[in-house]
Amino acid sequence: MNGMEEQRETLKRKLLAILDVIQDAEEKGASRPGVSAWLEALKKVAYEANDAFDEFKYEVLRREAKQKGHYKKLGFDIVSIFPAHNPIVFRYKMSKKLCRIVRKIEGLVREIHDFRFNQTQQAPPSKHWRNTDSIVLDSEKDIVSRSRDEEKKKIVSILVDQASDRDLIVLPIVGMGGLGKTTFAQLVYNDPEIKEHFQLQRWCCVSDDFDVAKIASNICQTNEINREKALQNLQKEVSGKRYLIVLDDVWNEDADKWEKLKTYLKHGAKGSAILTTTRKAQVAQIMKMCIDDSHNLGNLGKVFLMEIFENRAFCLQKPKAAELSDVVEKILDRCGSSPLAAKAFGSMLSNKTRMKEWTDILAKSNTCNEDTKTLPILKLSYDDLPLHMKHCFAFCAIFPKDYDIDVEILVRLWMAHDFIPVKDGENLEKVGREIFDELTWRSFFQEVKLTPRGTYAKSWGEIRSRTVCRIHDLMHDIALSVMGKDCLTIVDRPNEKELLSAGPTRHLFSSYENIRTLLDDYLKKHSPTLQTLLYIYSFTNGSTPHLSKHNHL
Repeated sequence: MNGMEEQRETLKRKLLAILDVIQDAEEKGASRPGVSAWLEALKKVAYEANDAFDEFKYEVLRREAKQKGHYKKLGFDIVSIFPAHNPIVFRYKMSKKLCRIVRKIEGLVREIHDFRFNQTQQAPPSKHWRNTDSIVLDSEKDIVSRSRDEEKKKIVSILVDQASDRDLIVLPIVGMGGLGKTTFAQLVYNDPEIKEHFQLQRWCCVSDDFDVAKIASNICQTNEINREKALQNLQKEVSGKRYLIVLDDVWNEDADKWEKLKTYLKHGAKGSAILTTTRKAQVAQIMKMCIDDSHNLGNLGKVFLMEIFENRAFCLQKPKAAELSDVVEKILDRCGSSPLAAKAFGSMLSNKTRMKEWTDILAKSNTCNEDTKTLPILKLSYDDLPLHMKHCFAFCAIFPKDYDIDVEILVRLWMAHDFIPVKDGENLEKVGREIFDELTWRSFFQEVKLTPRGTYAKSWGEIRSRTVCRIHDLMHDIALSVMGKDCLTIVDRPNEKELLSAGPTRHLFSSYENIRTLLDDYLKKHSPTLQTLLYIYSFTNGSTPHLSKHNHL
């Protein structure tokens, strides 16, 4: 194994040369196709290296197990049956593989000079969240509440007073991504007058897929997947009650789907209301029942946007420079009235104390790609992360949008993939949680909360309270743009087609129960490349014969 160890060390040294320039390469890759292709080649060979290292680690563990006599308990020596486990065969195979990978890396290193990448030093994590996070969050809630107070009063009045004479009102809240539509809907939903007026309140995250059965089940707080049964349950749930239902983040432009759901929602009492949030005026047009039944969420006033930004950027200290106010004004212009962008920008600058750092970031914000359909500021915030944090966040593309991510499980997944850098004596899980807190501070995660005991018993087989979080859909878009085809998510029947046509992927998530056989067929073809499989239901030997072979993992 000594020769292979030398090759591993050579490979690590070559990779260090690339890590010094990776940030500059990623920034240039957005506008230079050649650099983008170089990054894609780097990703591919990095995966090959990672797989080779995994094989190396596995062989070490296998030999240790053999020395301890674990194979003898099975009644045979596996090495004599499978030539691949013969030490000589393994050494020959791995030596060829590592040599091939080293040659590829050397070629990429040579191209660094052709692209003229600059060496960059990663900014250290701010860790401001340790002492200020709860104070900052409470302050931000107060800012948003004050800034939207008049709009909230208007919507509450419509829902409580004007809607009382109508059987059902559907009121869409329309605005661009990151403007705060969900937060505004929460202000309305939690208003004391609303709580007193409505007999039933339900909140449902819809996102990209307008699955009528799924929405009906969410409103009824059940797991019914049969469409007709789910709709019948919905009718019973709302029948005779004055209700308020929020359908958050709706993208559906299929009028027939909406009419189907609305038919069953019409069985509520007089004065019932549905509040929806959407980015698209066309969606609002389909859903509203009267011509005036929609509300375009206004831009957040610059004074309030300034408060949100300074709340993050100056939470501990403030650069001393005469031109600071001019720079802040330009930064706020970049934020485009988005509270999310103001928070992300402010958090990014909170650990930068020199004026040049601020002006450099401001200059970079001019070059962000407007065609990506994500706020350029958010992509800039991602680009500013240390490399290990980029890996940790980008991995989250495996989860569906609006999914409650279990923080403890997420940190364990980061640990399993060696995303967490630690020094001797440090607790890996503790460092992982610090990374999560830093990413939350930078607005990559949001809605962090403790769930009631037993909430996730069915999904993950454990009965205890869990800390969960979500990712804003714009941030999720950034993770998806980074990971590309390396993540595959299957949440319901329509996504089955994606699995049928999908090529090799590195990370796969499925919350769709009736996919076991199809999933097993996929794994027969592509399991060698798969590094993560998250399936929230249990497997049975009969439905997943290929996967069952690996039930010891």
